[in-house]
Amino acid sequence: MALLALPSRWLLSTLCLSIVCLAQAFPSGAEDSKQLLWGDTHLHSSNSFDAYLNRNMSADPATAYRYAKGLPVVHAYHRGRIQIETPLDFLVVSDHAEYLGVMRHIIERGIPSDDLGLVDRLTALYIEWWITGVVEDDEGQSAFASFLPNTKSVEAAAAAPQKSIIPNSDLIERTVWQEAIQIADEFNEPGKFTALIGWEWSSIPSGANLHRVVFTSSGADVASKFQPFSSSQSMYPEDLWNWLDETSKATGAEFVAIPHNSNISKGYMFDTKTLRGAPYTEAMARKRARWEPVVEATQIKGDSETLALFSPEDPFADFETYPHYIEQSPGAYDPKPGDYVRPALLRGLAIEEKIGFNPYRFGLIGSTDSHTGMASAEEPNFWGKFPRDGIPENKARRWRMSEGASGPSGWSMSASGLAAVWAEENTRQAILEAFRRREVYATTGPRIGARVFGGWDFGEVEAASPNIAKVGYAQGVPMGGELARGPEGGAPTFLVQVMKDPKGANLDRVQVVKGWIDAADKTHERVYNVAWSGSRRLDSGGRLAPVGNTVDPTTGRYTDTIGSAQFAVAWTDPEFDAEQPAFYYVRALQIPTPRHALYDALALNLDPETLEGPWWIQERAYTSPIWYRP
Repeated sequence: MALLALPSRWLLSTLCLSIVCLAQAFPSGAEDSKQLLWGDTHLHSSNSFDAYLNRNMSADPATAYRYAKGLPVVHAYHRGRIQIETPLDFLVVSDHAEYLGVMRHIIERGIPSDDLGLVDRLTALYIEWWITGVVEDDEGQSAFASFLPNTKSVEAAAAAPQKSIIPNSDLIERTVWQEAIQIADEFNEPGKFTALIGWEWSSIPSGANLHRVVFTSSGADVASKFQPFSSSQSMYPEDLWNWLDETSKATGAEFVAIPHNSNISKGYMFDTKTLRGAPYTEAMARKRARWEPVVEATQIKGDSETLALFSPEDPFADFETYPHYIEQSPGAYDPKPGDYVRPALLRGLAIEEKIGFNPYRFGLIGSTDSHTGMASAEEPNFWGKFPRDGIPENKARRWRMSEGASGPSGWSMSASGLAAVWAEENTRQAILEAFRRREVYATTGPRIGARVFGGWDFGEVEAASPNIAKVGYAQGVPMGGELARGPEGGAPTFLVQVMKDPKGANLDRVQVVKGWIDAADKTHERVYNVAWSGSRRLDSGGRLAPVGNTVDPTTGRYTDTIGSAQFAVAWTDPEFDAEQPAFYYVRALQIPTPRHALYDALALNLDPETLEGPWWIQERAYTSPIWYRP
């Protein structure tokens, strides 16, 4: 859809709405009960089998927490001292439930064999010998590839989950889980740093990525009563939700499950039916929404907001696209609407019209999915997906997915992302509750501050308020919330405040992305530029000229001579129809800055123009939507 040609009266009022540059942190006061926390809900340590086989043999959960808290640590591959530039407020060490800690345990402690029969004991000895040889000969990448799915029907693969071939692997997994949750408790400091207990459920039938990170607000005392649900038990998401139901009732634990990398789900992550082929019912939609209130929209394996294929009038689509399936002999990338966040939000409106409930009313976050043990989303301080990419020479190498088949390189990866959370306090329970009410948002790495409220009577006075939280909560709903029908003839107004990362680049613009469904059940989308830097003007189609680019490819530096430090605006939907359900989310863009590949190219004395992919990037933030329901 074309960007709207805005009425001049609306345009003039918008431009007068206090687009100001203030302090470099969100103002707070007695009226503001929430603080902005930054974290990573998706981090793998040496307890993940694929991390270990790809040379992470030392960055264990304790190392991951130490790095996140700002302490110097030793890199698992090149053994140099590294340190995060700005510490995190919270972290989930989300190691794969499948083979949890098994590879590391085999090398360091062997396979428990006292209770095994002769055949299993011999099998255990062979596996110990094989794993040891793989590690010592640096063949871990090839070994990892052997664990990837083979190409066949997704439905058939889902019906036949893989069982462990390692004797007593379940005993090892139980041992490692008990150790991991105790470490999380040791590093958890309520009010200062939150170590959340979690894991990854890694369903990937025939390469269709259906992974979820699961975390709980419980401590080790409760988490010790269950073992993480894994895809070896079931590859069906609804079975995970059922397990969460049952385990929560049995133990009192509260959970959040977060889908990620929908971009490589082969259309199954946000399908119109379940993986078993059943259409969504209201009960099933409610169950999914209960356990999956938030989606990971951006991470190392690419951005999942949208593609130009689905949003052809959006010039900022096709951002950090990752066209690589995780399987031994992947076919060509074939994206579908069920792979991306914006089409899924639209699909949710359509499903709700049919069954009365929206399974895709979800918030957005970012996280890393780093397997280095380091939550590194900082572009100049990015340590890659796997430890091998911690040195620039290895970035150009392509991963071997199988014999004769190659995958992405280290330069294909995105130094992304972060989860931003508006919580009452920095504790396990407060963070989980923020996820449940969807008062969270995603950034691709920078700590771009963002606040959004939707209501019916916001205006210039509220946009200029030194503390928009007071008026926002009093007169509207925050990001993640729902707006009911307003006054007759009224249109919703969105109070938006966005601030640059205090250590990062200026901002280019702020946009509102709207999706809606009409009376004929057809979905639509539109992107509105609502605030921007400089003296640029919207053209007749509502489009805005680029902000410019100060990145110097010969030095890897940029200047803040363009862009703005902060925007504050009250924007009213100029095409509102009170009968049409809709969603609105904010996308804020930085000015161009160097991408991690440029730093590598300069270090290697390479021409950045010869690199795979871009050498500069426009980092961004995506807020959770606000939904309008007639």
